[in-house]
Amino acid sequence: MAARGDPPEGTPEGTPGGGDDEYRSVVFDESFVRAARLQEFSAKERMGDHSHAVRRRDPAEKPAAGSLTPRRGSLQVLLLVLVIAVAFGTAVYVGVRPPYRPAVTRSAEPLRMTVIPLAPAGVVPGDDPERLLRQSPAAKFPTGASGIPLPLARRTPHFTENEVMTALTTAKDYLVASSVDPDVLTGAERLPVRSLLDPQQLAQFDASFADPADDGRHAPEGWLVRFDPEKVALADSAVHVRGTLRFAESTPGTIDVMSDHTFVYALRPAGRSAGEGEGEKAKRDASLFTVRRTLHFRFDRDDLPGHRAELLTSHVQAGPQACSTEASSTLTPLLAGARAKPAGPAGTDPYATGPPTAGLCGVLDSGAQPGG
Repeated sequence: MAARGDPPEGTPEGTPGGGDDEYRSVVFDESFVRAARLQEFSAKERMGDHSHAVRRRDPAEKPAAGSLTPRRGSLQVLLLVLVIAVAFGTAVYVGVRPPYRPAVTRSAEPLRMTVIPLAPAGVVPGDDPERLLRQSPAAKFPTGASGIPLPLARRTPHFTENEVMTALTTAKDYLVASSVDPDVLTGAERLPVRSLLDPQQLAQFDASFADPADDGRHAPEGWLVRFDPEKVALADSAVHVRGTLRFAESTPGTIDVMSDHTFVYALRPAGRSAGEGEGEKAKRDASLFTVRRTLHFRFDRDDLPGHRAELLTSHVQAGPQACSTEASSTLTPLLAGARAKPAGPAGTDPYATGPPTAGLCGVLDSGAQPGG
């Protein structure tokens, strides 16, 4: 039976009386403990080999390289936001801009032209310019550039709205320079027209005036309206105009503009101004000359920024003038009181809006004349 004070299971092993004296030699008695010397290391000693390499960092101390601080973390978040914004903006730009625009390199085609003189069926009416206009189909035509309004420009699959507007504006400028400019009409200038042409067509333009030919390629009247200043003068500087402009994208790299306009000029014999001569007769020596021009312009991406055009086709009907097989560098109007022998197909009306009449010479419809 266990002694008083012993555990119920008896004395544990490894303790005196436990039945196992193997570890008895390492058990310190009270006298040994009392005699032991205790030593506490100083702060400096604790910082030596007896201490762990652990210390607290001062909050104001800069972080070690590679560590992530709140400030650096904010910067990285800001950069991420900027990258996302740039990516979004690029996606929006790609979605809004016109589709891919292929680079197109091509040569300008030679201008193909048809010039049809319209001979009067009888005597050319003569009168005061204002009275003639009131009696003609051109009575309500606008004058000058105002008679060439631009259609509403809109983008096409490969051209922006601004590029379409540039094409339309260039075509209008060509029509004004070649059909309305008084210096061009009287033969004093050609440069305003020449400067608006594709450079590859300039050689053909110059050759048309240097050596006119009725070959469908070198008639000056195909490029512009011009009268012989030694025979014809403007009785009124105002040119009456009416017509239309249309546009369409012909290929991914080109845009076409089609024009169809009727121009009406008041003319009189050269060297005589209004009021000169034999009284009332001199005031009634003006006559009207009508020119219908149907032009086909083409613009590529080199033409648009240069404000120039390639002229593909030019179809001209002009009268009253005599039918002639001789090539001329100017139009040859029949003035008031003149008469020409009709030659050619049935009557042609330059005020009509249908397809132009083909042929080498036409008859000016009586309805196109003042009072007709």
